[in-house]
Amino acid sequence: MSELATLARPYAEAVFKRAKETESSQEWSDTLAFLSAIMQDEGLAAIVNNPRVDEDKLTALLLEICQDQITGEANNFLKLLIENGRLKLTPQIAELFEKYKAEDEGYVDVDVITAYALTKVEEKSFATALAKSLNKKVNITASIDKSLIGGYLVKAGDSVIDGSISGQLQQLAKRI
Repeated sequence: MSELATLARPYAEAVFKRAKETESSQEWSDTLAFLSAIMQDEGLAAIVNNPRVDEDKLTALLLEICQDQITGEANNFLKLLIENGRLKLTPQIAELFEKYKAEDEGYVDVDVITAYALTKVEEKSFATALAKSLNKKVNITASIDKSLIGGYLVKAGDSVIDGSISGQLQQLAKRI
């Protein structure tokens, strides 16, 4: 996975730089999300990974699929990915782009996993506390995992805060 991220990084950086220059970050975000989604399709992935499919035919097929969804610069970007054999990196490029965009706009996407559903008031309170500790705006995605028993697990980028009962039990077991 890290190898794919390493290969995708120059493309994501170039797209992000271009998006900043043209003030089209949201448009590029939507475009990369669309390209990433179509690359998840198993049928299309089989065609893309087939060495017998001619590059020109692949380009024509993908441009036809994307005709109403992407613009001129994005068409050129798609052609570049096909030409360089990097089309399968689209999901990683989209992910890195979103990280660069979030960093630039001063927010962080946070996954909050709890044993039970949070109310809107609890979620807002949690977001406020996280925003203070991270010094950024916070976009929370909440989910439920009953195996936590109680408490919470917070994932913000590379940081993980484990305030779950199951995590505390595991720490206690290690000490004993």
